[in-house]
Amino acid sequence: MRLKKHERKLTAVAINLFMIAFLSQAGLPDTALAAGRVAYDPAAEVDVELVLAVDISQSMDEQEQKVQRRGYVTAITSSEVIDAIKMGPTGRIAVTYVEWGGMGEQHVVVDWQMIDGPETAALFASKIAESPLRQVQRTSIASALAFSVTHIENGPFTGLRRVIDMSGDGPNNQGGQVTAARDQVIAQGITINGLPLMLKGSGNGWYHMPNLDHYYEDCVIGGPGSFMVPVYSTEEFGMAIKTKLVMEIADLGPRNSGDATRVLPAAGRKPISCNIFN
Repeated sequence: MRLKKHERKLTAVAINLFMIAFLSQAGLPDTALAAGRVAYDPAAEVDVELVLAVDISQSMDEQEQKVQRRGYVTAITSSEVIDAIKMGPTGRIAVTYVEWGGMGEQHVVVDWQMIDGPETAALFASKIAESPLRQVQRTSIASALAFSVTHIENGPFTGLRRVIDMSGDGPNNQGGQVTAARDQVIAQGITINGLPLMLKGSGNGWYHMPNLDHYYEDCVIGGPGSFMVPVYSTEEFGMAIKTKLVMEIADLGPRNSGDATRVLPAAGRKPISCNIFN
């Protein structure tokens, strides 16, 4: 059985404790105790491992992509986000920026980087801003989730929490059932939060879904403290991203927050079909 990264960390700690107790009973010197310990790098520990998974499918026009990029660049360098990072147990987070579309269309724009203050945040943001815009076909939330999990497991950091921040403007239409992908992510102890982009209002394109916020609520987000922040206009995009990042970094999801206005599950409606385009 292959242990997940966070499970390996816990296993290493347990082995350390066992070895120390066993060798102490045997009366061996401190050098022997040190030799028996499993290596652990405290510099790799962060408060949260955060994947920013951003939709670049064809339904996102160039202007919307620019607004989206600018929103993330502004938010990650904001004083509110920096303050939230510094308030954590380790005072640092690990972030990666991934763009996605259909199956096999996942691109790591900025690989894993530790952020612990304004300088490292500015470096991360500059890499996002400098990357050329891309556009791909289809919308595979399922594939984006699977890719994000693998990227977390193969990353160099160990987070006290692990979160996938899923941003998109349409439902899953490729790559299998989105609910199956979601459930596999949750089973690995990873939380999925949502940023449904409802920028086209009452449009009637084939990709349009008027109740995308309900779809994200029923079919995409999940895990401890999961939440979503719908975006209804380009003007509020930056503030929505900033609010969402602060909540994710400070662990202020519904279980810890009294604000039920925009992020708690809706009541009094019928569930959305999660396989509408599958």
